[in-house]
Parts: sequence; structure tokens; C-alpha cells
Amino acid sequence: MPDPDDHTPTESIAGASRRRLTSRRGLLGFAAALGAAAPLGVLSSARAFPIFGATAADPLAGAPICRTSDSPAADPKGPPRHIRLAYSGTAICTTAIPVALERGYFAKHNLDVEFIQYAGTTDQMLQALATDKADVGASMLLNWLKPLEQGIDVKLTTGMHGGCTRLFVTKTSGFTDITQLKGRTIGVSSISGPPRNFFAILLADAGLDPQTDVQWREFPADLLATALQRGEIQAIADSDPTAWLTQQRANGDLVEIASNLSGDYANLSCCTLGVRTSLWTSDPAAVAALTHAIRDAAIHVSANPDDAAQIFSKYTPKVAVADLAAMLRSHTHDHHPAGDVLRREVIKITGDLKRASIIKPSTDPVKLANRVVVDIAG
Repeated sequence: MPDPDDHTPTESIAGASRRRLTSRRGLLGFAAALGAAAPLGVLSSARAFPIFGATAADPLAGAPICRTSDSPAADPKGPPRHIRLAYSGTAICTTAIPVALERGYFAKHNLDVEFIQYAGTTDQMLQALATDKADVGASMLLNWLKPLEQGIDVKLTTGMHGGCTRLFVTKTSGFTDITQLKGRTIGVSSISGPPRNFFAILLADAGLDPQTDVQWREFPADLLATALQRGEIQAIADSDPTAWLTQQRANGDLVEIASNLSGDYANLSCCTLGVRTSLWTSDPAAVAALTHAIRDAAIHVSANPDDAAQIFSKYTPKVAVADLAAMLRSHTHDHHPAGDVLRREVIKITGDLKRASIIKPSTDPVKLANRVVVDIAG
């Protein structure tokens, strides 16, 4: 199974962005085209962000009321606002972003969005934001929360969808529930990645200690299925597209026993949009416009998964469009909370991560959510 990071786009994302946006400027009468945007390349990775405590009886006690009247509702006026968006072309779950470009949602909201491509881990996106190489990024909420706890200067504006992380066992194993994995080994592609952290939450919810009742073993993503066949691990925890493709290529030999649409998570966000605080402070109208553009695009993905898959296939040409569309249908792209709804989700997931020993016991989920979630009108 190929690693999704090895998928080579037929055209670079930054190049596609410049081509599309230059064309739109022509239609709008703008003469200047975007200069060449250099990709991030390989950024030195920060330390891995690993992912507890009682939850407040009222998790929104003290949370501010959504002040939509004080938030910018209109699109920014004047020339299109230029925004640098850090984006990974292998992230099927953030398909709303290229859809927003290709179907004109950025242009509709008077935005000139430059894609800054990164091809590695989310740490690269976080570093791009921290070093002012990008203004905006999208990643799993499980990836955002530890850096936010540690002080990265980013605000969250909206969730983008739910789903995309899966736990598989072999059909012959007899396992039907995550609790049956006590004393077993779960394979992951990153020991500090969202799949490990999410299923640590489910284990903790089931009364197991994710640190001691199971073992976690790291393998390259394309070797997880082989490790499972050899008995080196008894389950695979991974995210789409690799999770989906691993199961498809197993020809019915793998069974999904849990996902991040299990239980309480059926109605929660997976990926979330984050913006540099400096952009939110200096140009809240542009941040609001960007958020609305991506939410409009997410609605398009939900309603038109085949079209969205066709757009995304430019960035993952080795994966069949039908497979991409099936993945998108399995996610909840009609779920994109903002304001107090997103704040509640951050509170819950932060509390869950405390129980799974990833967020510090001293961290207050309500205070963290109030600090990092900003209110976008509309």
C-alpha cells in the first residue's frame, strides 16, 4: 500500500492556486498576477505533541456568549485579501479547501488564497504558523489541542467535518469491541498522532488504561497491514486515506471495530480551521470571510462528493476517484460548528484528552476553549 505522502500531484498545489487566482483576477480586471510561491520544503520538526481529570459539571460555565453582533459579518472590502494557507495535498478530509478554490468560494468571499504546500507531518504546518510562513492551517482537532495548550498563538474558527480515523482488526481475530484489545498491541504510523490519541480516549472511556492495558507500536503506514498479517500487532489505528485503502485492499479480511464517529464522537468535529492570532486581530473580516468560504465548500463536499473527489484527485492521482468519493461519503462534511458549538466540542475533547493522559491534568478545558475559539458571525 502506498504511503499517501508519496502521492505526487500532477500540478503543485501552490501552482494550481496561482493559476486559478490569476485567472480570476483577469476576470475582475486585476492586472497583477501572483509571484511564485515557494513551498515550505522540509521544515525541522518540533517535538512530537503527545495527547485527563474531571470534567466540570457545567462545561460551559463561564463561557462567553457568542457575540455575533461584534463579529465581522461582511466580506472584506476593496482588493481581494491575500491569505497564505498551509495545506497538505494528501489530506482527503480537508477536501473543502481545494473545493473552495476550484469552485470559486474563495473568490466569492473576496479572497486571494495562496496554498503553501507541506508534504510531511502536521508539525510542519504548526511551525509554518508559528514562524509566520502561513496565516491559516487545517488539521485534526487532536493535533491542535496540545500545541494550543502549550501556547501556540492560533485561534480556531470552525470545525470542518467529522470522521476519517479508523481501528481495524482481522476478520478471523474474533475481536468486535475495543475493550477486547486489553493486553494486545495496536499498530500506528505515529506514536503521538491523532489515531493513537483518539483511540486512547475510547480505551479510557471503556475503563482501560491506554498507557498500560495496551501496547502501541509504530510502523511506517504502508507496513501496518504486513505487521498485522505477521501477528506483530493485533489491530491497526490509522486515518484516511491510508486507513480506507488498507481495508479496501485487504479484500474483506479487515473489520472496522471503532472510528472517530463512535459513540459521543458521532456528532463532533475531527478537522478544524486555525488562524494566526495576528491575522484575526488585524483583519477579522478576512478571517470571517475565509471561514465562510470553507464552510460553503464543506457543504458542497457533503452534497456533491463525486465532484469533490474529482477535484481532490488532482492531488492524489494514484487513488481512484471512486475511492475518494466513498471516503468523503463516510465523513460528516455537513458538520462544521462555530462559536459556542465549537467551544463545547473543544471543552469535551480537551477533557477526554486529560483522561487519556495527553493534556496536562492542570489544564482547564473551559479556559482553554474560551481562549482559543473565536466567534465568527453567520
